[in-house]
Amino acid sequence: MTAESPERGALLYDPATGKVGAYQDRSGPYAMLRPVGGGREWQADPAALRPATARERLSAGVTAANERTRSAGDTSRPPLPVRGCATCTRLEGLREAARAECDASAETDANVLLRRHHNQEHRA
Repeated sequence: MTAESPERGALLYDPATGKVGAYQDRSGPYAMLRPVGGGREWQADPAALRPATARERLSAGVTAANERTRSAGDTSRPPLPVRGCATCTRLEGLREAARAECDASAETDANVLLRRHHNQEHRA
């Protein structure tokens, strides 16, 4: 990397980690990089960094997309309410009302809220 700092967001290859990161800023003697697609920053030696090749940028983008898909879980089917849970019952009622009115947007909103509730309250 040259003596002057790259533009914020520039994709750089860090040979110490073997990863591509988006340049964030300098922190003391280090360059701060963030994984493509977001995540925890890491410190890198600015002298060792170089611009990522097209292949490295593509690979980092595919890795980020795959990670988003894995972390999203199965969203192809609507979530089911947990029997006996008042919040699940209320959200299921919102979803059913939206379906009855043919309001796909409100139905999707209810599914998102129910899925979020599941993740916060019903995960073991």
